[in-house]
Amino acid sequence: MNSKRRLKTIALCVCAFVSVYGQRVEVRSDVINVGQVVFYQPVTAEYEFKNNSAGMLHIRDVKTSCGCTAVEYPQQGIPSGQSFSILATYDARQMGHFEKMIGVYTDVGGEPLMLTLKGVVVSEIKDFVGEYPYKLGDLLVDRDNIEFDDVNQGDRPMAKIHVKNETGGSSEPVVMHLPNYLKAEVSPSKIASGHSGVITITLDTRQIRDFGLTQRSVYLGKFPGDKVAANKEIVVSAVMLPGFRDLTERELAMAPQIQLSTTSLDLGKFGSKKKLKGDIEIQNVGKSELEIAKLQMFTTGLQLSLNKTRLAPGESAKLKVTAVAKDLRGVRSKPRVLMITNDPDHSKVVIDINAE
Repeated sequence: MNSKRRLKTIALCVCAFVSVYGQRVEVRSDVINVGQVVFYQPVTAEYEFKNNSAGMLHIRDVKTSCGCTAVEYPQQGIPSGQSFSILATYDARQMGHFEKMIGVYTDVGGEPLMLTLKGVVVSEIKDFVGEYPYKLGDLLVDRDNIEFDDVNQGDRPMAKIHVKNETGGSSEPVVMHLPNYLKAEVSPSKIASGHSGVITITLDTRQIRDFGLTQRSVYLGKFPGDKVAANKEIVVSAVMLPGFRDLTERELAMAPQIQLSTTSLDLGKFGSKKKLKGDIEIQNVGKSELEIAKLQMFTTGLQLSLNKTRLAPGESAKLKVTAVAKDLRGVRSKPRVLMITNDPDHSKVVIDINAE
């Protein structure tokens, strides 16, 4: 590689091996996100491979989705067990997001191995200017929890976590233990020391079957294969609501209506007490049966008891709340209770619990 090409930005993603062609060829990552790229300043991504076949590997051809991407690849045969690289350079002559496909054809498989190069071309690189008050493992972030509130079936909301690397070396952040309804993308894939990036978390509500609160802990690693630990935890919550969009005016007029004595229950101070208790009265002031379909907690440390979940018009129920001192000590967020109901105007009810 000549010196001029060495000056170009190199985005190397050291990720878990992805096997192709029945374990005969491996690529460390088939998708590389180079993040922000300055207009008219070409960016180069390096895809690392290994020949796991029993014999010599030849790359017959490499094709790109457009002429804006140039590729360098080994022209000679690659011996068994040897690693090699393919370099893809995007010319960055068009502003905005880009996603380019690269097809690699070898003599060990009929179908090409598809690589993806993505990023965004900008006139000026802008880093996040806010604070990074949380440290997850070795990385700094601007938040350690995500709440997707009031989502409906079919929604795909996104949330961002800004991350900064001040470890003294490069980092390839990865979000570990993702459930099937969450996806995470780090931009850029590799963050140099003293630089920042952004993690985009996308929620796919089609993968969630139940209404109400779905909560999961994921973990931020400094590099693929990093160990999971409590100090790397990110809590991701989603509250999915039942749909009432198709109700007629008559159905809305005859709907149930929930009324609570309070939506902020003050239990006082623990002092020497191990537990604090309080009650909330729930009444149906509507014209049809009220159903409390879900009763959940955003955090540990609370005990709930509801004497009935179905209330005829005019009926009342009592929700008993107990706060447990030892269980609340390790809670990071404010204790809250969630109710999902069939009241179209209050399908989600959140009750704040104050206990000191």
